[in-house]
Amino acid sequence: MRIWLIFIGCGLVTYFSRGSFILFGDRVKLPETIQRSLAYVAPATFAAIMVPAVLGNEGLASLVPPTPEVGAILIAALAVWKTRNMAIALAIGMVSLWLLQWLGL
Repeated sequence: MRIWLIFIGCGLVTYFSRGSFILFGDRVKLPETIQRSLAYVAPATFAAIMVPAVLGNEGLASLVPPTPEVGAILIAALAVWKTRNMAIALAIGMVSLWLLQWLGL
């Protein structure tokens, strides 16, 4: 029973801490430095997810020889550099990954 109370308590704390931004977000003004730094959250999260997925357990050794994942990452990086749009880069990266895998490269 105690473990269920801990789960429920943690869930409530998480729910209300995240919900507070929705309820009070327009009334609370964040400092300018925090607002500027929030612009980097999406790219940092994307990199934190993609780098281990591409490198795997082998680390930098998995980059040689090039794999379809590395090629798709480079194509997506070029797309984000040209378009400055993460959604377009994600779509281009996924399509290029599928094509590179289909071609057997």
